[in-house]
Amino acid sequence: MHEMSITQGIIDLCLEHAGGRRIRSLDVEIGELSSAVPEAIEFCFEACSRDTLLDGALLTIIRIPGKGACQECGRETPLMELYGSCEHCGSNRVAIIAGEELRVREIEVDDE
Repeated sequence: MHEMSITQGIIDLCLEHAGGRRIRSLDVEIGELSSAVPEAIEFCFEACSRDTLLDGALLTIIRIPGKGACQECGRETPLMELYGSCEHCGSNRVAIIAGEELRVREIEVDDE
């Protein structure tokens, strides 16, 4: 399960930027085309954050829909999979423009 190492990376990043303050909440963007499973990250977060400055923090996962730009017709198209086709013309020549994200968007820390 690579979500454990992904989650540990998220926690390490948050701790690095929190300046020793307790983290109350964090928002994490996960693209629907990324290989990360949001439910697994939620599960791992509880275990990985225990006894850290993130213990008890609220994790909010924001799912980013997959979107592509068709190289044939030039239109944007929703993507449900990495190698999806254009819903307008059926072409498989689609460049991914959204949905592969995996990033911490925001953290909220205590004032003290």
